[in-house]
Amino acid sequence: MKISILPLMVIILTFVGGFISGTLYSNTQKSKTMAASAEAAHSTKIPGLKKEPQLKKQKAKVLIGYVQDFRKPEEIDYKNLTHVIFSFAHPNSDGSLLMNGDHAVKNLRAIVTNAQKHDTKVMLAIGGWYHIKGGESYDYFKAAISNSVSRKKLVHELVSFAKKEKLDGIDIDFEHPRSTEDAQNLAVFAKELSEQLKSNGKELSIAVNAKVHSVTGTEIQSVVLEPSMFKYFDHVNLMAYDGQWDGEYNAANLSPYSYSVNIVAYWTKLFDQYGFSRKKLVLGVPLYAQPEDPAIKQVSYEALINHHPDNAGKDQVDMNGTTYHYNGHSTLKKKTNLALSHQLGGMMVWETGLDAKGNHSATALISGELKKQEDPRYYIRK
Repeated sequence: MKISILPLMVIILTFVGGFISGTLYSNTQKSKTMAASAEAAHSTKIPGLKKEPQLKKQKAKVLIGYVQDFRKPEEIDYKNLTHVIFSFAHPNSDGSLLMNGDHAVKNLRAIVTNAQKHDTKVMLAIGGWYHIKGGESYDYFKAAISNSVSRKKLVHELVSFAKKEKLDGIDIDFEHPRSTEDAQNLAVFAKELSEQLKSNGKELSIAVNAKVHSVTGTEIQSVVLEPSMFKYFDHVNLMAYDGQWDGEYNAANLSPYSYSVNIVAYWTKLFDQYGFSRKKLVLGVPLYAQPEDPAIKQVSYEALINHHPDNAGKDQVDMNGTTYHYNGHSTLKKKTNLALSHQLGGMMVWETGLDAKGNHSATALISGELKKQEDPRYYIRK
């Protein structure tokens, strides 16, 4: 019997084609499965890279501004300050703490609220020259830190107040230790206060007499300090002004550049000797002018500028029937660069309420000089 070849060829080609198609489909699916498995295995072993955290710039240098408790909180230059130190709380002899009325506490709270908007820290200064009850703070402060009971109470009150009012720390302004016993008691107080503050994530600073005679350039022996205590402080604010009282009254010695040079030399040598970081040191400048006639009151830097804007470029001016001495913009720049060139931690002003507003602001000027020196090594992760 004769069989047709064409139908046979169709059957064979259909069979072979199906076999090949099935094989290709199977291999394709196997490849996809293997690829999916490999991808899954890769995801399990090597997670996707996390996004790099944003970097926040840490201010390399501080600019600390003291502010008196009666100043208007809304007028403080928060954006140019790293720290505002509210002045003052007053110590009682028994270690209790006094504020200058409800209005002072209200102002402090407003300052804390405003400062938070600019990442500016707020600290409370205790002490100062005058006491709310009259006279010098010295006797009250000395009594409070001279025995363990009242000292412990003062430490407790300060730390509790700082926590309650959401402060960033405490500043000590004991003007001024006058004996070895005073100095030792201050050191013990600093140690105990530091331990309590640091455990709560808060800072401790101190305002100190410049310890240098504005006329002779020699060390002032009447102010006694225990150098070892400086290890407890984050900032040591050098009150490099009021030199007019050294020797016979001379307004020109308020705070000339040469005076700051001697002060920086004294304190950097002391800190190097004891192995303390110079970054703790903060150079202070005055925002007021001293009259040659001591019967006439000091005037603010703002008053000088309001009298004539050109006074910003001077260090002395004739006004109110006398000659005033102060630090103009050029001297403030020189002092800021003096601090920077000696690796100090920054600058301090007394006090912010005395500053001029707008383009002639001394605070803004100093802040600008400090920002020029900011170092990228001070960038930190959020």
